[in-house]
Formats: sequence, structure tokens, C-alpha cells
Amino acid sequence: MNTIQLFENRQIRSVWNTATEEWYLSLVDVIEVLTDSVNATDYLKKLRKRDEILGDYIGTNCPQVEMLTETGKKRKTLAATPKQLFRIVQSIPSKKAEPFKLWLAEVANDRLNEMQDPELTIDRAMLAYRALGYSEEWINTRLQSIQFRKELTDQWKKAGVNEGLEFAILTNLMTKEWSGKTIAQYKNFKGLKKENLRDNMTNIELALNILAEASATEISKTINPEGFNQSQGVALQGAKVAKDARKNLEHRIGKSVVSPLNAKALPGRVENKSRTLPKSKTANKKLSKKKK
Repeated sequence: MNTIQLFENRQIRSVWNTATEEWYLSLVDVIEVLTDSVNATDYLKKLRKRDEILGDYIGTNCPQVEMLTETGKKRKTLAATPKQLFRIVQSIPSKKAEPFKLWLAEVANDRLNEMQDPELTIDRAMLAYRALGYSEEWINTRLQSIQFRKELTDQWKKAGVNEGLEFAILTNLMTKEWSGKTIAQYKNFKGLKKENLRDNMTNIELALNILAEASATEISKTINPEGFNQSQGVALQGAKVAKDARKNLEHRIGKSVVSPLNAKALPGRVENKSRTLPKSKTANKKLSKKKK
């Protein structure tokens, strides 16, 4: 899936990889935008020669991806995921790249602060959701879903379930059981790619997901499963509680509550045209002091 990303009215070619669920952006296009270089390809070659470590990084991590050229033909071009681009940007000596470097430093600092005080993570999430135009009702439900998710994953850890792949399998299993769709099918139904599925759920969908996870947590506390296989059974039992509730509700209202709506069309959401995300936690503390 090819598309054009706009950055300061400049075009950056990108391709969505459905297998890895990652965006791949043209490295040459990004270099051209950030440096205003007449020959971005030559600039990139010189950059790789000047910085051997960066050259090795690009050679190892950045694949050749087929993208459309200005003439409409497909040609393979060096591409990178957003994560890889952030690493590369740090080695670009350009005034336009400096804001990105400062932002990365600020994000890293905020992350360290949140590791010492996890409550800051919740505060940041609330500010971000508000900045994106979500309603207060939806935000409260979403934050509750994070709490119930944490309680469930704690039970999985206690049972000996491994984080990563096994967590993902159980989550997918539960989603399929209560909603009738796998996570991939659900995201496709809502027209999503990299976006978080829960951030694109309606209040009812979030409530059903909470019910599934809360039920699985309580069943787990009672049964005390051991290992991944037993935890699968508990996960399905918890999800079935939400499945039964969904079917009962749908029978009463005469329509499906598994909605194709995504975040852009959620009821009560106000579109924030500025797309300005909240400042760092440190900045918000300074701002609140000034108001006082």
C-alpha cells in the first residue's frame, strides 16, 4: 500500500507493510526535506562514509523497498521505519533536524521520569487523549481499561505466561472470543494500520473488553492456572462472559455493537486540527506553577 506523507508541504513516499505492520518511508525523501539538499542521494552517501557506525546501521536495518517515482513507475529505494529514522536523524547536521533531536531528548527524559514515578504515565496519557479531542467520558473508560489490563497481565505473569508472543496470543484469543474478530480483522474492519485498536473503540466496545479482562482476572484468581495452556482456558472463559453480554445487548437493541467507527468518527470526539500534542510533564508542571 503506497501513499504520500506530507511534511511542511514536501512529499515523503511511504509504504505500509501488512506483514510487519510498519510504515516504511523513503530515506532519500526524508534527507531531502531535512537538509534541502539538491542531491539527497549523494548527501546520504557522504553521510554514511563520514559516519561509519551510521553507515553500518543503515546497511543492516534499512531495506530496499519498491516505491513510486515521480514518473509513476515503481523503483526500489532505501527505506526506514519511523524508529530507524529517529536514529538516522540524530546524525544529520542540519537546523531542520535539530527540533527532532531536542524532542527525542525530551521524550527520553520524560520516559526516565515515568520509570521513577509511573503515575506520570497516566497523566501524560490523559493529556494526550484530551489534545486529540477525545471526550472526558471516553478518556475515563480508556484509563480504566488500562488498569484492568494491568491486573490481567499481572495474573498471566503469576501463572508463568511469558510476555511478548504469549501475551499477544492470549489477547488475540480473548478479542476473537468476545467480538468475533481477531485483532487483525478488527483493525481492518475499522480501517486501521499502526493505530492502537483500543484507542479506536467506542465506549461500549471498551466496556465489553474491560468485562472480558476483568472476568478473566477474577477467574484466574479463583482457579490459579499454571502455564500458558491453562491460562488459555481461563482467558476464553473470561472473554465468553463479555461475548454473552454483547449478544444479549445486540438482541435487545437490534444491531451489532462491534463498530466500524475509528477514532476519527467516535461520538463526542472533537477534531483537533492543530494536532498539537501536550508538552512534556516537566513543562506542564512549570505551566501550572505559573498559573498559581
